[in-house]
Amino acid sequence: MRILLLLSAVLMPLVAWLSGTGAFGPDNGTISDRYPTLLVAAGYAFSIWGLVFLLDLAFGAWQVRAKQDSAGKLERIRPVAAAGFVLTAAWMPIFSEELFWLALLVIWASLGCLLYCAIVLARGLRANDGASPWAWIPLSLHAGWLSLAAFLNTAQVIVAYELLPTDDMLPWSAALFAAAAALLLAANWRMRGNWVFLAAVAWGLAAVYVKQSSSPLPGAHAAAWIAVGVAAVLAAQTLWLRLGRPATRGQRG
Repeated sequence: MRILLLLSAVLMPLVAWLSGTGAFGPDNGTISDRYPTLLVAAGYAFSIWGLVFLLDLAFGAWQVRAKQDSAGKLERIRPVAAAGFVLTAAWMPIFSEELFWLALLVIWASLGCLLYCAIVLARGLRANDGASPWAWIPLSLHAGWLSLAAFLNTAQVIVAYELLPTDDMLPWSAALFAAAAALLLAANWRMRGNWVFLAAVAWGLAAVYVKQSSSPLPGAHAAAWIAVGVAAVLAAQTLWLRLGRPATRGQRG
C-alpha cells in the first residue's frame, strides 16, 4: 500500500500535465468558461493545484519510509488517500470530455476520501499522538481546496444542463454558498480549527470575490460578498477553536 500511495501521488501531476497539453481535449479552464456561474473563481486560483500536487508527492515519498504512529492512523488513511489521489487524477480527463455528471460524482468522492484523511490526521495532531506535518499538511490543503472546488463543479453542472434558472442564478447560488459554508464549518469543527484547511478555502473564496466582483452576470457582486462572508466566518471559527474554545475530556485524543 505504501508504494501504491506513492504511485497515486505521482499520477496526479502526470495527468495534469497531459491535460494541459490537450491530450484529453480542451483544458479545464476553457470548459469552465463555457458555463459561467456565480461560484467560479478567478483563473489564478487554480494554480494552487501545483502546490497541492507537490505536497502530496512529498507526503507519498515520506510515508514510504515512515514508522507507524502509535494510534495506527497513518495505516488507516493510506488506502483512502490513495483512492482520493486516483479520483483527483481521474476527474481531469473526465471533465475535459464534458462528462459532467460523472465528473461531479468523482470530485465529491475524492473530497470524501481526502476530507476523511484530513480529519483523522488533524485530530491526531491535536491529540499529540504522532501525526506528522508531512501527512496532515498536504492532505489538509488538498481537502480544503476540494471542499470548495466540489461546489464550483456542482454549480457548473447546474448551468451546463440548465437544471435551474441561468438568467437569475443568485438564489440557488446563495443556497450553494450556504451548503458550502455548512460543510466547511462542520469539517473545520471536526478538525478543531485547521489553519491549512482554512488557507486553501480562503484562497479559493478570495478568488471567487475577485472573479465575481468584476463579472457582468446578474447577482455577481452579491455573490462576491457572500464569498467574503463565508471566508470571514470560517476564519473566526478557526481562531476560536484554536485559541478560545476550552477542550473537554471527550475532545482530547
